[in-house]
Amino acid sequence: MYKTKETSTNQLNKAIAIDKCPVTYTLEKIGGRWKALVIYNLLSGPKRYGELKKALPAITEKMLIQSLKEMELDKLVIRDVKPVVPPHVTYHLTEAGKALGPALKAMAEWGLSYSENGQGEGKCDMPPAVF
Repeated sequence: MYKTKETSTNQLNKAIAIDKCPVTYTLEKIGGRWKALVIYNLLSGPKRYGELKKALPAITEKMLIQSLKEMELDKLVIRDVKPVVPPHVTYHLTEAGKALGPALKAMAEWGLSYSENGQGEGKCDMPPAVF
């Protein structure tokens, strides 16, 4: 990772946008290539790390771990560790994470309607029954 200068004009402008605009705030929490897909997969219920990795085969381990940690810090995901050997860890959505379901559905519908070929791929590695 690289270190950003917290007092740069860009960082100050970003902080103001996040603070003032609810859309920017939401995109900051679920933006990027993988967070929305992880949330989408957790909408159907708790998953272990291996299940998430299998559901998103294109994601690297580093990105999955990083995304889960960031979403845990943002209080969208709960990491539940059972005190057994070997460790049993499951991830599930908080109420705030679950509340993103309708927004993700609306984004998927928009993508299907306005993608280049008018159909999109129709697949996000997400179970359609979630919605």
